[in-house]
Amino acid sequence: MILVTGGAGFIGTHLVSQLLDANESVRVLERPGVSIDHLPLDKIELVSADIRDESSVRRATQNCEYVYHLAANPNLWCRDRREFDTTNHLGTVHVMRAALECGVKRILYTSTESILSSNSSDERVVEKLRLNASDMIGPYCLSKFHAEEKVFQMVEKGAPIIVVSPTLPVGSGDRLMTPPTRLSLAFCRGELPAFLECNFNVIDVRDVATGMILAMKNGRTGVRYLLGAENIRLSQWLKILSEETNQPLPQWKVPYSLALSVAWLSELWADYVSGKIPLATVTGVRLTRRHMFFDSSVSLNELGLHPRPIREAAREAIAWYRSQGWL
Repeated sequence: MILVTGGAGFIGTHLVSQLLDANESVRVLERPGVSIDHLPLDKIELVSADIRDESSVRRATQNCEYVYHLAANPNLWCRDRREFDTTNHLGTVHVMRAALECGVKRILYTSTESILSSNSSDERVVEKLRLNASDMIGPYCLSKFHAEEKVFQMVEKGAPIIVVSPTLPVGSGDRLMTPPTRLSLAFCRGELPAFLECNFNVIDVRDVATGMILAMKNGRTGVRYLLGAENIRLSQWLKILSEETNQPLPQWKVPYSLALSVAWLSELWADYVSGKIPLATVTGVRLTRRHMFFDSSVSLNELGLHPRPIREAAREAIAWYRSQGWL
């Protein structure tokens, strides 16, 4: 039996699908209230639990041989900032501890490229890079840093945990609208009159799921496997979306100082009035000042992962937006 925490999420949905295609027995842990209608409920075992509740997590890991831990709050803003630490950091500790107590063969922990960002303009090889809390931007990144730090401490004591760090996943199935999807969808709807230039690495979400399976099978502990594909600037990504949708490109580029001010005001409005995730977040804007081009060749070559062209992922995403009635 394989346990997938966060199996109804963007990456999790694709991972569950690929595991089922490989005739694996899959148990999905999802928090109460999350939409699960898109999952093949007749083919999986579903556990409704919150990873912040360690006893529930312990029950979910019973009789499992492998655990893929994806469950997290992936947004760069939430009204109660403490939720990042309780979910992303402490929740991860609960999953790791429960899985190890149950004697699972291997665990895969899903980290993030956001904590690997740098002030340097070099493409960094990050497989064995170790970081400091002072390098982190915002509560989301700090929570993921603390989680990864705890995981590597467990690995040093012999825990069979594999770490993967996907870059920005794009494609179909992002029902909860992670930040890249919110921005892409806003552009496709003609709701993005201006943008803040930045650079990042993107990968088809299907390739992230495939990379996770390969890492679980063949990955080494103590190594961070970077699951990334193409380094691209935001203007280049918008150009791809524009060519696929005929949506005109934004006319203006926003200066960093203005974008940061807008983000602060947007978060204040979200904190005290709307309660809705703003399109521009303070963490998101601050990350644009970091260099987020990565060299993932070492990880890809070791795992034997060959990512699709990112334009294919863009087409998949757009077709899916239309199927959902979002465009």
